[in-house]
Amino acid sequence: MFHRLFSLSGALFAALSVVLSAALAHLPQFASGVPSMVQSALNLQQFHALALLLIGLAIRLIGPTRWLVAAGALMLSGMLLFSMNIHARHLLGWDALRALVPWGGSCWIAAWCVLAVGLARKDSNGRD
Repeated sequence: MFHRLFSLSGALFAALSVVLSAALAHLPQFASGVPSMVQSALNLQQFHALALLLIGLAIRLIGPTRWLVAAGALMLSGMLLFSMNIHARHLLGWDALRALVPWGGSCWIAAWCVLAVGLARKDSNGRD
């Protein structure tokens, strides 16, 4: 179940990043250029969408360890709190959760650390 959730989320966030990149290239209000914060959010969204796919694949191969599931949950949290928050602010003018953006970045940092631990741990059969 978790491998599907993270793989599907990764694929959908990757698709959304392409849609948003294309839309931003053609929207009149961004004719002078996409704000650097939005471009950074898109780049990080694309990168972390691939990470979600990696976590989904790892869970499928290794099994749903608590470390890998936690890494996926943190990756999803980071996506929502960082990238989606920045997109909502710049594209929709919704600024209510602006203070949560740094928490999204912190979730991503934690996700990478937890993923490293999860991939380094031995599986249930004692293999590395």
